Amino acid sequence: MRLWGQFRTKISGRTKVCCVIGDPIEHTLSPVIHNAAFEELNLDFVYLAFRVRREELRDAIAGAKSLDIHGLNVTMPHKTAVMEHLDEIDSTSRSIGAVNTILNAGGRLVGYITDGVGAINALKENGVGLEGKKMLLLGAGGAGKAIAFNLAQEVEELKILNRTTQKAKELAEVLRKKFNKKVSGNSLSSELLKNELEEADILVNATSVGMHPDVHQSLVDPSWLRPDLCVMDLIYNPLETKLAKDAKSMGAKVVSGIEMLVYQGAASFEIWTNHPAPVKVMKQAVLNKLSELGTLS
Repeated sequence: MRLWGQFRTKISGRTKVCCVIGDPIEHTLSPVIHNAAFEELNLDFVYLAFRVRREELRDAIAGAKSLDIHGLNVTMPHKTAVMEHLDEIDSTSRSIGAVNTILNAGGRLVGYITDGVGAINALKENGVGLEGKKMLLLGAGGAGKAIAFNLAQEVEELKILNRTTQKAKELAEVLRKKFNKKVSGNSLSSELLKNELEEADILVNATSVGMHPDVHQSLVDPSWLRPDLCVMDLIYNPLETKLAKDAKSMGAKVVSGIEMLVYQGAASFEIWTNHPAPVKVMKQAVLNKLSELGTLS
């Protein structure tokens, strides 16, 4: 019997193994989230974390296949590089150029991306409608790109601001052509951010500004926020960023980064298990862990 936080998981020769790979990996909350879910549904699964350096990626994926690892999450810096080592990649992952979830389907490794689905579900499950809305996305790398692909299909208009202007414009052009939607990209400057926020219904921060230890930073001046605005910050350390606190103080609806973390994890869980994810249990498990670590403020 091995302890996983407050949960117990029985390990046997039939136990299916899932894991997350990345570098660094010590900070990951994925084992807490998934082991809680496996325990809740009484599934014979266990979830581990492995540090895999860039130069070790090919061997790690080959080893996962040889050891019949059932499912993997992939985090930085491997989300793009891992694609060349897979047998199959779903269309969304191929379009985005990144994979964060792998299913071992009878010896064939299939890649998926759940970041965008996680963002959509986090918003919808918190009562935020997307149809007919104007969304402003800050950041066009990593998770920001994945979110843009999914949300561009849901909202009326998407505007992307990024420090590297060309990256935002290129992403917007791809999305316009692919989905025939109103999408634009521009520079992440204070002046443009202020102007674009005036017409936005939903603001999503997919940059690292405000993340621990720089908890007093925000790209958004509090005076630019409004009560009728919805704000989602993907950062979950701290649990409540300066942007989130400012938005709450102005009466805006706030969706925590924890929601995105849990819902993208839930999407991975469902790919591996074919069971509906116990989202409430997963969320409580990660909140308990953050409380234990002292990062809830």
